[in-house]
Amino acid sequence: MRKKTLLWLSAGIIVLLLFPTFLPRFYVYLASIILLYGLLATSLNLVLGYGGIFQFHHCVFYGVGAYGTTLMLTKTGLPAVFAFFAGPLVSAAFGLIMGIICIRLSKLYFGMLQISLGSLVWAIVYRWYSFTGGDDGIHGIPIPEMLSSPNSAYYYTLTVTIVCLFVMRKIINSPFGSALQGIRDNPVRSEMIGINVRRHQLLALVVAGFFAGVAGSLFVVVDNTVFPDMLFWTLSLEIFIMCLLGGWFTFLGPMLGAAIIIALRTFVSTYTVYWALVLGIIMMLVIFFLPNGILGYVEEKFKKGFIEPEIKE
Repeated sequence: MRKKTLLWLSAGIIVLLLFPTFLPRFYVYLASIILLYGLLATSLNLVLGYGGIFQFHHCVFYGVGAYGTTLMLTKTGLPAVFAFFAGPLVSAAFGLIMGIICIRLSKLYFGMLQISLGSLVWAIVYRWYSFTGGDDGIHGIPIPEMLSSPNSAYYYTLTVTIVCLFVMRKIINSPFGSALQGIRDNPVRSEMIGINVRRHQLLALVVAGFFAGVAGSLFVVVDNTVFPDMLFWTLSLEIFIMCLLGGWFTFLGPMLGAAIIIALRTFVSTYTVYWALVLGIIMMLVIFFLPNGILGYVEEKFKKGFIEPEIKE
């Protein structure tokens, strides 16, 4: 990593650490939500942006992770630390099962089958009142005392998010990540040079499912509640827009997209119920003028030196 990039990242982390010292309680909660949604969007970017896999129902992993953690906390007497690991692991296992079922299909058919399976899981959670709370969800989830305040929940979310982003960055820059990007660009050629395309895609689904499950587990800590809408397909669309807005092919683009979407939803909706219209206009402008997203545009300009050198005669 370049020295200048490392300095910028260090400065950003210091600012994030100082948030609870000068922000009101509501904004600390909002910052926690942005962090965990950013992590969720980054996990989608791993499979869709870097892997080229049509992951249309990514939020189902988020919901499975959240419910996995919640049910461990409410239905078993095991220590909370097991619940925080169990949620993401259940989500990764679900990613493996869904991948085995769907991976033989391609593009649109893969996405459609995934939406069907995800909707099936949503329907089970929605109707199974005795186990999942049905459409009421589960509220007042018992979490450890040390994570019960907004500030401690924020620091926990920040720490876990930074560790997860570091690990995902390593994965993307590893030989596995390079193979995944090669499959995205040209799956036929990748297979010809000996890369097992389906195995790599299946592993990517499992990894992305795990990190989406981590985001779901973080939501339980921050909000102390779960509800079936966390598995509904419309949330997947929102996550997709976060990635599109921030930049598909940039690692931190989904984090930026998550911050913009949640800020819009929170602040613009206090002035008008038509906040989605504002978002739609912004999305149109981004698609027409910034096809690589906001951060993608910034990175592109920095790579070109921002100002094209003048051609001397």
